Amino acid sequence: MIIGVTGASGFVGRHIVDQLVARGHRPRVLLRHPERRPFAQPDAVDIVVGSLTDADALRRLAVGADALIHLVGIIVERRDATFAAVHIEGTRAVAAAARAAGVRRLVHMSALGARDTSGATPYHRTKAAGEAVVRASGVPHVIFRPSFISGPGNVPIATLARLHRFAPLVPVFGDGGFPIQPVWIGDVTLAFALAAEGRGSDEAYELGGPSAMPYSEFLRAIGRASGHPRPLVRVPLGLVRAATRVFDLLGPAAPLSSDQLQMLVEGSATPHNAVQSVFGIRPVAFEEGLRRYL
Repeated sequence: MIIGVTGASGFVGRHIVDQLVARGHRPRVLLRHPERRPFAQPDAVDIVVGSLTDADALRRLAVGADALIHLVGIIVERRDATFAAVHIEGTRAVAAAARAAGVRRLVHMSALGARDTSGATPYHRTKAAGEAVVRASGVPHVIFRPSFISGPGNVPIATLARLHRFAPLVPVFGDGGFPIQPVWIGDVTLAFALAAEGRGSDEAYELGGPSAMPYSEFLRAIGRASGHPRPLVRVPLGLVRAATRVFDLLGPAAPLSSDQLQMLVEGSATPHNAVQSVFGIRPVAFEEGLRRYL
């Protein structure tokens, strides 16, 4: 199959491209910087130069493709790359290209917690709006809402591993009890490949690891896997919230924003995990995955 991929050079995207190649498919990827090809077999990948705002590039990505996988998303707004521009208008452009080209399947990356409700962060609201665009596109589709994805190239986990290695103590916000259900990158990429091949139908599926854990145990697991477990020191949540309000003034340079803290405290666990029940994948446990790359 020819499978178009947006966001192919990102953390999840490059793993998905490698998964597609391993399964015998021919990925066709949209890249703004064609010299950056972080794939295991770059010669097995076709390149379309352009971005989500380039209608001709999207047409070339979609024409003749059996499926499109749309991964582009942002966690921080920078200049014109706003949540609305990327998550809503970018998705609208991809869906329009898929419809015009007669693509048989659109596989869309959303996020666990996506919703259009009072109190939701702009990230989650625009992710929910992007889902609505896909549903209204008329293209057969699968929407994925992954939990926190663990795997080689995950920057937050690498940062926390370094903190365990070089700091005497590792901070945990509040009581550290908010839930997180990390999902292994290989399980996510296999689910995307299976969806592009035809598994699943016009629904949103949540993806998580085999079990949820409190955030404090998430931190301890990273310490154990890094070989340098450190004691945790609790930082009052009110103090962290006050700090993030100051950090918000830094814009994209903020180490942690108020919205990011809110999403962390809300948690990212799912009782509706489709990894095994729908896609037949035996999920890799968080600490087992960590040991493979830390």
